[in-house]
Amino acid sequence: MKESRLFKIMYYLLDKGQATAPELAEKFEVSVRTIYRDIDALSGAGVPIYTEAGRNGGIHLMNDFVLNKAVLSEEEKQEILAALQSVNSTDNIDNNQTLEKLSAIFNMSSENWIEVDFSRWGSKGTDNEKFELLKSAVIHQNCVKITYANSYGVISERIVEPLKMSYKSMSWYLKAYCREKQDYRIFKLNRIIDLEILTERFCKSSFPELDETLGQSYHTIVLHFPKNMSYRVYDEFDITEISKQENGDLAVSAEMPENEWLIGYLLSFGAQVDIIEPAYLKDIVAEQAKKIYKKYKS
Repeated sequence: MKESRLFKIMYYLLDKGQATAPELAEKFEVSVRTIYRDIDALSGAGVPIYTEAGRNGGIHLMNDFVLNKAVLSEEEKQEILAALQSVNSTDNIDNNQTLEKLSAIFNMSSENWIEVDFSRWGSKGTDNEKFELLKSAVIHQNCVKITYANSYGVISERIVEPLKMSYKSMSWYLKAYCREKQDYRIFKLNRIIDLEILTERFCKSSFPELDETLGQSYHTIVLHFPKNMSYRVYDEFDITEISKQENGDLAVSAEMPENEWLIGYLLSFGAQVDIIEPAYLKDIVAEQAKKIYKKYKS
């Protein structure tokens, strides 16, 4: 309770410029003696707070104090708390303490409005732990040793310099500099089998945003789905890419990378997708389906 009041006193002084001890005592419903004890506690903690006697005197903070007397609107305060609550959704202890202190400063409730679980079904929270470890490595600029399975199923160990966490197309990715490849790479979190935060630090650089696709070329893919596949179509494609037919079936036109991932993705729909364009993609998918059939035919 005392710690909360100390932060409130600091914010009040930043907002008002100065205040008298009786004014603060009335504001925070404590005695004047308690206010003076709080001032001593803040001063002892290194906060540049002082009292000035006389007609225009009172309690002040130094003009160049850390927050530079920035006054936020009620909407801005709520947005800050909401943003912190969203990144706090994996129950990080440090974030919880920061959230409580800011709530005290803003004199606002910080009720949890969002719940995020990064774990896949049955993973027992390991994906949440992975996300928290990598987030910490990005913030504190620690190198990370990862065991990674690439899109071809090759598993290797790499040491990376984590630069940014990115969420795209219902998946989390780590943007990092890979020391093995001596280049920037994007790693899908679900394919990071194991990781170890190293004590070695690195100098942060900017991820080359223009090279995010790593050489992938995107083409317009036109697909047709029966209406019973609506649950997947609306899950996995943007509404602007979907058009509903008179019979309830769905047509999709989307920009997608033409690579092995796309073939596997289309095969995941089984016989419940028709490839309209490009026509040559039908032959590629059909050939792969034949190989699967031969492999499992007994």
